[in-house]
Amino acid sequence: MNVLFIEDDPMNRRVVKDMLDVAGAQLTEADSAERGLALIDQNGFDLVLVDLRMPGMDGFEAIRRIRARGDAKAKLPIIVVTADTAVDLRERCIEVGADEVLFKPVAMDSLFDAIGRQLARGAEDGGLIG
Repeated sequence: MNVLFIEDDPMNRRVVKDMLDVAGAQLTEADSAERGLALIDQNGFDLVLVDLRMPGMDGFEAIRRIRARGDAKAKLPIIVVTADTAVDLRERCIEVGADEVLFKPVAMDSLFDAIGRQLARGAEDGGLIG
């Protein structure tokens, strides 16, 4: 499994990397939304994790741009990983195209459950995007 994590905080990236290492997943890290979008152009990922609050382009805009692509990568499963606790946040994330929302600090079982749901959904839809 090849996962992209778009997150500006190196500690948050490290925590998720350590979790995914347990599952044998390969994590590619992007410290900005702009870098994450460039990596999607250059690589095949099974899933994207994205933070919402980053300098420059935020996670909402990154999700919009992924969903607006004219290729199969527009359907990549996207899981938001955020510390934001706004009341309507989950709904706003789903409206822009996120598949799930996890709140920091993320527990390993919650992360694995969300990834499992998205991989199962991708399999039902005929496979993941490479």
